[in-house]
Amino acid sequence: MVPHVIFQPSADSVLNVLYANEIARDFLKRGTKKIQGENLADLLDNDIKKDLTNALARINEGDDSAVIKYSFLTSHTQKISAFMLTDVGDNCFHMAGILATDDAQSLQRERDDAISLLTSVFDVSEVGIIVTDKDQNIIRINDSFVRIYGWGRDDLIDKPYIDLIAPEEREQARRVHDEFMKSGIRSSGEMRIVRKDSNVANALYTTAALELSEGRRFQVTTIMDITLRKQMEMSLRLAKEQADAANQAKSTFLANMSHELRTPLNAIIGFSEMMMKEVFGAVGSDKYKEYMADIHLSAKHLLEIINEVLDMSKIEAGRVELDEEYFDIGMLISSVARMMASRAFSSGLEIKEEVEKDLHPLYADPRLVRQILINLAGNAVKYSNSNDTIRIGARRRDDGELELYVIDHGVGIPRNKIGEALEPFGQVSQSSNNSPIQGTGLGLPLAKAMTELHGGELVLDSDTGKGTKVYVRFPAARLQAAIKSADRSPLSKFRYQKLGQTDAS
Repeated sequence: MVPHVIFQPSADSVLNVLYANEIARDFLKRGTKKIQGENLADLLDNDIKKDLTNALARINEGDDSAVIKYSFLTSHTQKISAFMLTDVGDNCFHMAGILATDDAQSLQRERDDAISLLTSVFDVSEVGIIVTDKDQNIIRINDSFVRIYGWGRDDLIDKPYIDLIAPEEREQARRVHDEFMKSGIRSSGEMRIVRKDSNVANALYTTAALELSEGRRFQVTTIMDITLRKQMEMSLRLAKEQADAANQAKSTFLANMSHELRTPLNAIIGFSEMMMKEVFGAVGSDKYKEYMADIHLSAKHLLEIINEVLDMSKIEAGRVELDEEYFDIGMLISSVARMMASRAFSSGLEIKEEVEKDLHPLYADPRLVRQILINLAGNAVKYSNSNDTIRIGARRRDDGELELYVIDHGVGIPRNKIGEALEPFGQVSQSSNNSPIQGTGLGLPLAKAMTELHGGELVLDSDTGKGTKVYVRFPAARLQAAIKSADRSPLSKFRYQKLGQTDAS
């Protein structure tokens, strides 16, 4: 199918289109639109418009027809080499396309152009390219490979491909080359290449089999040097190992120092308490009693700080083992509330317990769960305003998890600093009277770490002036009702579920 257009010139030199077939409309860039009545001259490029004018002039001078040289490729992949213009009478003209005829020279030109294009792509590529034959000999390399690895073409052409590979990888490279050459599949991976200067470079390769005429197969391998990336990865790995070692040393130091400090502190606390109670007789001066009370209080405060540091260092060092058992969470909350009652009362606060009825026993380490609640309740007392109420409770969520919570209406934590508050030694708030808070800033991080030791999650919701809500969530598997297998210990059942395994696993 070739373009056909019939048109009729008017007295004012307008070429009125009478008919145009589909391929003609496509050539005139009009698609499916009808173009009858339009001026053909307005639809043509300047080059063909000039040739058409000259062809009309020749016909008017007596020629029956004229050829307009114009070459283009149709949407049907047909090549139109020219148009034939013919006078059909009644001042009408027919313009039809003429299909090009392929000859040996044009085919050779196209073949040469394709080879030239592929050669340019091969040579200007920024990655190294190697072409090997079925005997694993190199038949071609590009400029980038020469530049990156230092080898000259004379060093490599017709030489075995595996000579470029590091000695320890050559046998595998030889085997893989044969497999890929036979199967024709693509592959990628890493390999080590020997440079001209004998240094070894890390490279990322991609291979593809190329089949030419008469069944000749070649393998094209693109090679990207990743030596710098590997060196950076190694440096980062070494830096991480050094940081981990330093962190481990710090944790060990803190654990040892905390242990050494606790022994004399316990003596100070014990002896000062005996002196306050005048176990072996009267002290004498009331001022000495007052000093003994200060010594006792300060020593207990220092011991509390040391215990927090010791607990955090043990957790970071992975030296905390859970001593788990079933216990009543309601009774534990009541004991914590009673323990914190005196501190709350002295600050003008009230502690309210909210424990859901018929909660199943929790399988966990009661000492750590108690410590979690003491830390959270202690923070709530520190940061609450007088006459406020602190709520401590437990409930079962819809997803079966057990949720403990401590809620206050105190000064709160800026929302953009919640992450900082959960980091060790991160204190981001002041007390309700704007005085500095005593302590290490380990209360929340310890509670978070102890929760995660149980496979749980600590969620903190707070904002400045809006108080703080802390939720501690334990997996449903830690509630007795979630343990279905009677012949398996609760701990092993929890571990299976924690790993995402089933009973059949």
